[in-house]
Amino acid sequence: MKTTVSAFAQDEEDQGLVMNFYKDSCPQAEEIIREQVRLLYKRHKNTAFSWLRNIFHDCGVQSCDASLLLDSTRRTLSEKETDRSFGLRNFRYIEDIKEAVERECPGVVSCADILVLSAREGIVSLGGPYIPLKTGRRDGRKSRADVLEEYLPDHNESMSVVLDRFAAIGIDTPGVVALLGSHSVGRTHCVKLVHRLYPEIDPALNPDHVPHMLHKCPDQIPDPKAVQYVRNDRGTPMILDNNYYRNILDNKGLLIVDHQLAYDKRTRPFVKKMAKSQDYFFKEFSRAITKLSENNPLTGNKGEIRRRCNVANKLH
Repeated sequence: MKTTVSAFAQDEEDQGLVMNFYKDSCPQAEEIIREQVRLLYKRHKNTAFSWLRNIFHDCGVQSCDASLLLDSTRRTLSEKETDRSFGLRNFRYIEDIKEAVERECPGVVSCADILVLSAREGIVSLGGPYIPLKTGRRDGRKSRADVLEEYLPDHNESMSVVLDRFAAIGIDTPGVVALLGSHSVGRTHCVKLVHRLYPEIDPALNPDHVPHMLHKCPDQIPDPKAVQYVRNDRGTPMILDNNYYRNILDNKGLLIVDHQLAYDKRTRPFVKKMAKSQDYFFKEFSRAITKLSENNPLTGNKGEIRRRCNVANKLH
């Protein structure tokens, strides 16, 4: 097989994603991101949930390219402003992390890598496993708001849709079950669960859990801007653990997808296994997050390194 020099040079330039991509260009990068995530977590505990949710909302839509972080422009709607992104917040703190990295190494580290590494450190803050992740992603230049719903499953889709969407990016059934374990932390807005309470109570819900849900969500049509939430896991709401699986087997899942996960014959065996073993949950969770973080990245000379994470660079 003949290899032309130009093809060879191309390979040299684009090594794809690798461990410690910044070891020469910005050796402190991963440490700075870790430190920033820790500092933010001390001040605002809910930032860790945001970082975890970001990786799903960014990498799950076509490419792990930080398109999620782009603001709306006159021509395009930001992914952040779509219905599917309801409840996503703390984006301004991503800028804090980016600024800290820029002070050390201007124009070197992508927002896409910052998004993925902040998710990794957020998982650690929440008591989850440390996941070694590759870097070398570059930033996309356009919002993917128009195709978002084709890729991100919603909380009330059928389990078949959920499994298919993830299978399309190489995440298998135990991986999907583990990723949904993210619902062991954070909280769910009443907007997402009132259809299980009104006009009548979903008989699938554990009756012991219903009074608490009704207390937290007293309005049949909640105001999306109101602070009306139910914690996903009342036992250990700030810890990423396998309590979620015990809860959903006990019919205490808040979302339809949580309930389906526990009862669909394709997913139930893995739910039971994760309910029994935190180690197994962490192993599958780490594998799925790794797969998600490597979904179709821009590398080499594709994309760009944004100067600010919320706007594409100006092309002169």
